[in-house]
Amino acid sequence: MQPSEVKALLERRVEGCEFHIQGEGCNFQVVAVGEAFEGLSPVKRQQLIYGALSEEIASGALHAVSIKTYTPAQWQTAAENPGA
Repeated sequence: MQPSEVKALLERRVEGCEFHIQGEGCNFQVVAVGEAFEGLSPVKRQQLIYGALSEEIASGALHAVSIKTYTPAQWQTAAENPGA
């Protein structure tokens, strides 16, 4: 799979999020930013993204997926403090 394919899958399956994808083959890093993460625990956030990719993970099309999730406010803070 290509990063653009993973991004397209996530955009279709998770509403209201912006995705930044890096990687190749079957190993990807996903950064997701959206209001959907507001009030969710880190585990629930991960589950939301893994759930959206469950078919591809089960089929082996995706093997390793690293996920970071942010609310828009958290993303803004991270952008202002890249080393934090």
